[in-house]
Amino acid sequence: MKPGIHPAYGPVVFRDKAADFAFLTRSTATSDKTVEWEDGNTYPVIDVEISSRSHPFYTGTARVLDTAGRVERFERRYGSKA
Repeated sequence: MKPGIHPAYGPVVFRDKAADFAFLTRSTATSDKTVEWEDGNTYPVIDVEISSRSHPFYTGTARVLDTAGRVERFERRYGSKA
């Protein structure tokens, strides 16, 4: 790798305030805000709107749409091309 052209890669805390959930990982993202983590160290924190704790796919609250029923209702209403 060429020196001086890549962003700094270090520990960052991502925090989902809606779900009261945070995790420490490594990233090139930076922030002026900081938070004291469980290990006693201070890390930059980035607030996110959705995480694995609040996303419907991961929480199991995702709805499954009945696409076959919608197609049949459309064909009944407007007729099929056949």
